Amino acid sequence: MVALTAGISVAGGGVFSPAGRRRGRGPAAFRCSSSSAGERQALFSRIAPVYDLLNDVLSLGQHRTWKRICVSWSRAKMGDRVLDLCCGSGDLAFVLSQKVGLDGEVMAVDFSRQQLQTAADRQQQRWKLCYKNIKWIEGDALDLPFADCYFDAVTVGYGLRNVVDKSKAMREIYRVLKPGSRASILDFNKSSSLFTTSLQSWAIDNVVVPLASGYGLTEEYKYLKSSISQYLTGEELEKLAKEAGFCAAKHYELGGGLMGNLVATR
Repeated sequence: MVALTAGISVAGGGVFSPAGRRRGRGPAAFRCSSSSAGERQALFSRIAPVYDLLNDVLSLGQHRTWKRICVSWSRAKMGDRVLDLCCGSGDLAFVLSQKVGLDGEVMAVDFSRQQLQTAADRQQQRWKLCYKNIKWIEGDALDLPFADCYFDAVTVGYGLRNVVDKSKAMREIYRVLKPGSRASILDFNKSSSLFTTSLQSWAIDNVVVPLASGYGLTEEYKYLKSSISQYLTGEELEKLAKEAGFCAAKHYELGGGLMGNLVATR
């Protein structure tokens, strides 16, 4: 098992300290910004051991296709320095690492140390040399420890929905992106279609929660339904991005409207 160091970081080259940006309050800022944030951090830490398995089973493996699309739309390329925000167990970070190659860098940030430990362990089990370009960072989406205009691309997979202050998070994404670069943000789609919302609700109640209950995670996965209902629609996400300063923003539906991906260009 790879050991995680306190505060900022961890594997694939040791401790990393981004230059030119005061770390501020660090990851504790996210945990303590509200009781809701702390509860969400605890939730993702509890589900970390079975997170990947349940993702595969519940989506029939389709989540990997959606994540590859998300990375592709970020326009990350060889030699780029990229950020995977709310990285979880690392799926998008591993895809990004192949896109940017050994000359590139992937900074993978999450507020759950357990998720980061899972990701770091997965990194050690994989054979591709490019995976060594990933650094796992315990950090705050509302106070990123990076300089302005630091990244060539940013991805977020199933993370923005769980951030308490989405507007501030979007402004931070904008701040750390270089001009002309893209953020690609994948998540469940809050659809205006009654059929799609009914299908989502049925699947959560009759497939997701019963399966999660077998791992003692009933309450943890019940949270999914309310988090989607409280999320933003595609149009609202586009507006949020433009209010943060992005010059262009477009939301695309995936998986028959069950998923959505926002592409925002600085």
